[in-house]
Amino acid sequence: MTLPNPGAWQAKLENNSPELYKEIMDVRNHVLTDGALPLKVKVLMTMLCDAIMAHPDGVKNIANRARAVGATEEEIAETVGVAFVMGGTAALTTACNAFKN
Repeated sequence: MTLPNPGAWQAKLENNSPELYKEIMDVRNHVLTDGALPLKVKVLMTMLCDAIMAHPDGVKNIANRARAVGATEEEIAETVGVAFVMGGTAALTTACNAFKN
């Protein structure tokens, strides 16, 4: 499944290394689908990882993807809380980029 709001890195990779882009997207499309875990949960997990890895723009973009696949503001807020528990204040400040305001 193709997720809404692709990252800017995807266009750059596709333009500069189309074969690598295809292989990466094949894996992403295989993993980021409904399975034992629903897609919405998997997208929230990717947001959590971006928060812990200090990628504020990624958090914002992925939060919008999560909304597009059905995540509620409450689910996003809980994911921000998990980011704090797992990554501390630094992850929390990054994770707050998930909020609309």
